Amino acid sequence: MSSNKNALIRYKTLDKCLKSKYRKYTLEDLIDECSEALFEYEGKESYVSKRTVQLDLQNMRSEKFGYEAPIEVYERKYYRYSNPDYSIHNISVNENDLKAMNNAIQILKQFKDFSMFRDMNGVIQKLEDSIHSSSNKSIIHLDKNERLKGLEYIDILYGSIINKKVLRIVYKSFTARDFNNFVVHPQLLKEFNNRWFLICLYKGSMYNLALDRIETIEIEETIEYIDQDLDGDEYFKDIVGVTVSNNVKPRNIIFFVDSSNAPYVKTKPLHKSQEIVSEAKEGTIFKICVQINYELERLLLGFGDSLVVHTPKRLRLKMQEKFNAGSLNYKNLIISENE
Repeated sequence: MSSNKNALIRYKTLDKCLKSKYRKYTLEDLIDECSEALFEYEGKESYVSKRTVQLDLQNMRSEKFGYEAPIEVYERKYYRYSNPDYSIHNISVNENDLKAMNNAIQILKQFKDFSMFRDMNGVIQKLEDSIHSSSNKSIIHLDKNERLKGLEYIDILYGSIINKKVLRIVYKSFTARDFNNFVVHPQLLKEFNNRWFLICLYKGSMYNLALDRIETIEIEETIEYIDQDLDGDEYFKDIVGVTVSNNVKPRNIIFFVDSSNAPYVKTKPLHKSQEIVSEAKEGTIFKICVQINYELERLLLGFGDSLVVHTPKRLRLKMQEKFNAGSLNYKNLIISENE
């Protein structure tokens, strides 16, 4: 049982004892009651220490969990609430608290069909019922697509990362003719642009595998797991997207955005390193420091004619090549329609 659940059981037990009008409880009695309550829930002997119960009483007295319980010791021996009508279950919640809780519930409800949150459906419903939610309408809407191929693998991938299990994955990329077998050590799950990726160790190097290209997954029990101890924030800090190259250094990308689109880039930076180099009536020049990868190129191309890359030269020429090819495609389409 988790330590948080143990603590909740102890608080509930202490609350029952402290509001009792028919029995006096010493500290030793409270310890016994908590130990007995945990035994009933776990089905095995579970002793609660004196230090733990004393700390629980201290936490209940404090503002830490919002209880501020009026616990007193009388006759220098027995514990009770000075207010006989008090209970930790009777904590008042104001209107602002209810609104905040309801907003949080509406956000959680948007994950109800997502496999990782399926077990929370009952919890969310209980929360909603307990605060008498006045609106079933979600005001905050998150971008998601439950029909994405590959979402069914998130549970096993998540569990394999937590439990440090090696996986054999049958995979077929968009460019491959045949299926490939990868024996990988899963490290992170990453969502980008409404697609999910597994970041994994394969033959000593880091790879990212798109979940929608996975065919099958099996756990390899005979191979020892290699933990790279990846920190997602650190690992992805120098990129846009999911493709990280160990041998590619971040570059300063300087680009111009016209005046009608510059406010969007200002308020939603392309990367956390983004800076404004200069501003003029025609538009704004920005700078970011990132690795150049496929996702960055797609992002810059998405701005169409409103964005122009200045440096580095190689990226600028590649963008120019893409736009020239796109322009040629439209010209060929017009010609074919006129024939």
